[in-house]
Amino acid sequence: MLASSIGFIAVFALLFLGAPIAFGMGLVGFVGFAHFTNWNAALAMFGQISYETTISDDLSVLPLFILMGSFINRAGLGQELYDCANAFLGHRRGGLAMATVVACGGFAAVSGSSMATAATMSKVAMPAMRRYGYADSLAAGSIAAGGTLGILIPPSVIMVLYGIMTSTDIGKLFIAGIIPGFIGITFYMLAVAVVTWHDPTLGPRGERSPWGIRFRALTKIWGVLLLFIIVMGGIYLGLFTPTEAAGIGSGGAFLFAIVRRKLTWKILYTVLVETARTSAMMFILLIGAILFSNFINVAGLPAQLSGWLNALGAEPMMVMVCILAVYLVLGCLLESLSMVLLTIPIFFPIVKSLGFDPIWFGVIIVVVVEIGMITPPIGLNVFVLKSTLKDVPVTTIFRGVSYFIAADVVRLALLAFVPQITLLLPSLMN
Repeated sequence: MLASSIGFIAVFALLFLGAPIAFGMGLVGFVGFAHFTNWNAALAMFGQISYETTISDDLSVLPLFILMGSFINRAGLGQELYDCANAFLGHRRGGLAMATVVACGGFAAVSGSSMATAATMSKVAMPAMRRYGYADSLAAGSIAAGGTLGILIPPSVIMVLYGIMTSTDIGKLFIAGIIPGFIGITFYMLAVAVVTWHDPTLGPRGERSPWGIRFRALTKIWGVLLLFIIVMGGIYLGLFTPTEAAGIGSGGAFLFAIVRRKLTWKILYTVLVETARTSAMMFILLIGAILFSNFINVAGLPAQLSGWLNALGAEPMMVMVCILAVYLVLGCLLESLSMVLLTIPIFFPIVKSLGFDPIWFGVIIVVVVEIGMITPPIGLNVFVLKSTLKDVPVTTIFRGVSYFIAADVVRLALLAFVPQITLLLPSLMN
């Protein structure tokens, strides 16, 4: 226990000094593993993990889905998704904020990135909401919260990393995130409805669009809807693996960008370079996390915690509530990816020993991470939004996301105590 505690303190110290999380975890994991074994064993472990990670067939899904999201982002889909949602919802009280949430969910379904979703939708939705007199708090809050859906609605980078670290079926993780993702959209819309019912001046009604405009708006997004259905439907029906689905998705997104005449040689080069850089970063993060995980395991921390919990005789669900409480606190202090990579090696063995489903736990973790992305003082999506909306104070954005944090806590409780919601679709897969 002492060695593990020193290891965590060392990682946090390195983070505080500005070291990248991957190198912090990797260095502490390497030195800690060498302490319990020897330097030769640690060097051999480092070489083996680095080699096996970079040639892993399972990890090939990561750069392909990142490439898919980059093509979709360059195709300018955000504006069309927002226009479509606005055509159906804009005339309601708070309708533009609701449309923002729906558009964020749609963009998240093909981009897989919360930060990209928040950054894109801030440029699309914020001017329209300001034009109709929306309060900056509700407008910015709906964008920041809606952006978090990017790591839950598949494809999801966090789910891929979780699946690799825990040897959980990535395809089933993707499918399991669909219903909780739609519940998240619904709860966010309800939050907007409640807030604007209490104070209608926060989100005035917009203009009602005739059905002709609504149908034209739908025709502009049919391609991406078809792409999502093919990718997720193929995984669900067992027609192809997640890696094959990622290949089909990235190929379809490439054609989508060409058809929309949004792709030039310069943009193609930029997309490929961005994808390579992001993929390399993710691979390095995973290698560092596995090194740290091996140190934690050889130090015996998961086994010690599991034995301590068994000695207490606590109910499994009470243990889970405590774990979720820890995650909610950590979400106020750590960036989302760092939190997942640091904590999964500790909590996953405990959760598995208590008999909880790994797929259910993976979705629950992603929902908790979503909350952390808009929780002060770190709130990564809030600061992404601040970088694009320089005239909106951070305090105003945090005030706006408070409505959605409340909705997220209710959703988290629902999914935690009714696991059948999350496991319904995976249980029906071939």
